[in-house]
Amino acid sequence: MSDPNVPDFSALEGDEDQQAFDAVRAVVSWYAAQIAAEHRAPVSDEARMEELKAARQAALDDQAQLATADPEEAARVAAVYAAGSRS
Repeated sequence: MSDPNVPDFSALEGDEDQQAFDAVRAVVSWYAAQIAAEHRAPVSDEARMEELKAARQAALDDQAQLATADPEEAARVAAVYAAGSRS
């Protein structure tokens, strides 16, 4: 069973550039859904909200860098996101 607090990228296919872009896009979407859920909560956890927003922004920054990344960098980004962590 997968952890609902961690996005799953095991089904991604394609070359490194596409895998990296898809993984980052999936992370951005996952964070957006978590932020929306936190907004809908009867009592929002502001600290969690700030963490989610910061993590989403970091993923958006990585996504922007992919536009000019070489294949090695794209492969590194894909591997980091597929592993479920960011560096």
